[in-house]
Formats: sequence, C-alpha cells, structure tokens
Amino acid sequence: MPEIKIVTEVAGRICATPVQVGGTVADGDEIVVIEAMKMEIPVPSPAAGTLTSLLVGIDDLVAEGQAIAIVAS
Repeated sequence: MPEIKIVTEVAGRICATPVQVGGTVADGDEIVVIEAMKMEIPVPSPAAGTLTSLLVGIDDLVAEGQAIAIVAS
C-alpha cells in the first residue's frame, strides 16, 4: 500500500482529530481540524485508505507545510 503524507496549508492550532489511528477514511474525510484566524479549517484526506499515523495532537501548534498525518491507500 502506498503511503500518503498529509500536510497542512495553514498555520494554527489543532482543535480536533475526528479519525483515530487505524481508522478508515474516504477521499475527502476530515483528518484534523485546525483553528486559525478564529476559523476552524478542516484538513481532508486526499485518498481513501487507513490512517496509519497521526503526527499531531489536540492543542499542538502547526506551521504551514507541516506533515500532520499519514494515510495508506
């Protein structure tokens, strides 16, 4: 299975992680939600598969372009 590294396009604070490691995701499902500029910005999965690694946790600060999760498709 190819692994896809998911990166964030915005800097902010992780406010939700709706999928647990080992969970299945569909193309477009929210992997994490980032709070930035008083808005909640979902980060979607780019492909269907299994979330194999979550590289961030609730309240972690992330930078633009930072890897936040890995999905095996």
